[in-house]
Amino acid sequence: MKLHDLPNIGGVLEKQLIAVGIDTPEKLRELGTEKTFIKLKAYDSGSCFHKLTAIEGAVQGIPKKDISDERKAQLRKFFEEL
Repeated sequence: MKLHDLPNIGGVLEKQLIAVGIDTPEKLRELGTEKTFIKLKAYDSGSCFHKLTAIEGAVQGIPKKDISDERKAQLRKFFEEL
């Protein structure tokens, strides 16, 4: 399985993930959403909340629209505190 096989991971995000050393779905899951996003934010300072939720959905294996409201609130707090 490749990164682009995961939900929410298109070509651009896949290239960005590879650029920061995350080149497999397993590495993405091991690192987790928040640590992955911190790496991406350092690489691309324009990384937004939508990218954060895309990563979370990929980690969970679901479309980002299906992330629970509770988890979205946690991610929003994390994003705003960066």
